[in-house]
Amino acid sequence: MFKLPNLNIGKINLLVAIMTWLALLFVDITRLFGNLNQMESGIAPEISYILEILFFIVIYLFSNYSIQKSEKNNFIDLIWRGAATGLVATSISIIISIFYYLLGESRLATDPLLRNVFYHIDFAFVTLFLVSCTLLWKHLILYQRTKRVVQQWQAFEVGLLISMFFVFFNRNTLDYSFLFGLAVLVIFGASLAINLKWIPYLTFKEKWKSILFLVLIQFSAAYLFIQVLSYSEGNSVYLNLTDNLFILSLFAFVFIYAIFSFLVTLFNLPTSSVFEQKLIEAINFQRLSQSIKPGQNEIQVLDILMDSCMSAAYVDAAWLELKESNEKRTVIHQRYLENSEQSSLQKLIESSKPFSEFNWDQKLQDNKTYTGKINDLKYKSVMMIPLIVNKKTIGRIFLLKEVKDGFNKEMINIISTFVGQACISVENHRLLNEALKNERYKEELLIAQRVQRSLLPSELHHDESFEIRGFSEAADEVGGDYFETQILGENEFAVIIGDVSGKGTSAAFNMSQMKGIFHSLVQLNPSPREFLIKANIALSHCLEKNHFITTSYFIINTKKKIIRYARAGHCPTLFFDSEKNASEYLSVDGMGLGILRNHLFEKYVHEKEVNYRPNDILVLFTDGIVEAKNESGEEFGYERLKNVLTANNEQSASEIQQKLIDQVYEFIGSNTLPDDDYSLLVIKFNS
Repeated sequence: MFKLPNLNIGKINLLVAIMTWLALLFVDITRLFGNLNQMESGIAPEISYILEILFFIVIYLFSNYSIQKSEKNNFIDLIWRGAATGLVATSISIIISIFYYLLGESRLATDPLLRNVFYHIDFAFVTLFLVSCTLLWKHLILYQRTKRVVQQWQAFEVGLLISMFFVFFNRNTLDYSFLFGLAVLVIFGASLAINLKWIPYLTFKEKWKSILFLVLIQFSAAYLFIQVLSYSEGNSVYLNLTDNLFILSLFAFVFIYAIFSFLVTLFNLPTSSVFEQKLIEAINFQRLSQSIKPGQNEIQVLDILMDSCMSAAYVDAAWLELKESNEKRTVIHQRYLENSEQSSLQKLIESSKPFSEFNWDQKLQDNKTYTGKINDLKYKSVMMIPLIVNKKTIGRIFLLKEVKDGFNKEMINIISTFVGQACISVENHRLLNEALKNERYKEELLIAQRVQRSLLPSELHHDESFEIRGFSEAADEVGGDYFETQILGENEFAVIIGDVSGKGTSAAFNMSQMKGIFHSLVQLNPSPREFLIKANIALSHCLEKNHFITTSYFIINTKKKIIRYARAGHCPTLFFDSEKNASEYLSVDGMGLGILRNHLFEKYVHEKEVNYRPNDILVLFTDGIVEAKNESGEEFGYERLKNVLTANNEQSASEIQQKLIDQVYEFIGSNTLPDDDYSLLVIKFNS
């Protein structure tokens, strides 16, 4: 696909300016040649006037584009640009004068054609110097602009545009109309020359530089003006281009503003060092932001931010919006705007560059500002600043002015300082609230831990016929594993172990419900199967639908040496048979409590019994033990648990419990944190 090349507007303007100047030179030389040879050239003087006006306009466009595209647009660089252009124009003029001085009274020195060529060269550089300086003065005058100053400058530019075409009325003659127009433009320019708000922002060194550059500009303007007068008094120029209202008005304006700037800068020198010190103190004061008092909430801090930004930038309207967690945006502060007007302006701004490039999720937006123009009848320039707290964009502040390019570098720096400090205050406020919440959560977790520890039994019931030891450790601050024992009667004990789905406080709460049900039902001395059925009915009324509990319930009769048991979706129980000297898992079908909440649950509950002998061992555990993973993701497993029990069967219940736990922790390694609760009960029957 054919792609158009990127056009360089500056180079195009320069090329058009050169071609226009060559055309003007050709026309004037042709007319002069015809006049000298008493021939009719056929070229009217108006052609020269049109080309001259076109040259002025193109030079204005070229200079304006060059200044806007320059990366160095601080005060000193602007003044130096004008001084450098003046030195070039002055040097060209001096070289031409020296050249004619060296020619003396020779025939070449009196040649009118050659004289007109050099005259046009001089005219081109004088125009470039005057237009360039005028545009530089424009940037200085419109610094910290107000609506009145902008309107005054626009009227002055209209006057200069009219002065270009004045040549069609007076034919470059110094009549009363010419003098009246010149006087009006000089007075207008002098009224603009009092706008010198940029000078106090110069440092002591910069003021000396500006004085030097302003002297060079004054010298160049004075010397070139004298040259223009010399051309007017001579008779060698056929068509006088410099006796022009536009050129003489620019001379007056450039010289007057340079004089005013020079005098004010010179008189400001004695107080420069004091002002610089005060400025640094003010900036530091702003950075410390003592206007934002501690203890204020976010809304108060952002309200102070709005007022500070509006005062610093002299804005005409503003609003501040915050982004909520649900992606909704809310305007919390609004100044000098109705809701409908604010809404339409925001849509217009968000569709305009560079504001359309803003992204809420964009990283590294600290100290970033968006400034630009909008196509609105009232407001011409906008500044948008993101509010960054903890590396997240929480909101934006919009500042609007009724003039174009209403935000300069100093304003942006000050506003960025205010915004940065306000965001720090908001972040500190949030961190403080978060710290208070964390402290409250810690207190609540400590309470939950104490409650959970109280839910686990401090004593496991048994008699001299068997030993019993328990262990439980939560993966989080609180867990959902539960075990307990209860005496049912002489030589009969109930043992329960359970695991609540989930972790944390919700699991601990469900665990407390299971404890209550156990203590209620065990008083009825039901069989293991009946216990699970009744427990399921009770939990169906209080357990959340997405939660369930796995459990195993045992009744140990030490007189008959019988263990009756039933399982509700829990891990199988490990049993060591001392006669066979081997370990095996006691399996029985069963479904977790709360999974099926009707009478059909009874079909899935079964009861078994097993006889035990002296030195037999019963190990009850939760799935956290067998599902414990090491760094490679391998599980501890049922087989490894069985082997550890078999290898340590001759030890006491307490030693076996400790050995099992040690093996689990050794398996997962010191760098791996448990991802589930660990609980087990070891019961060893005595000889």
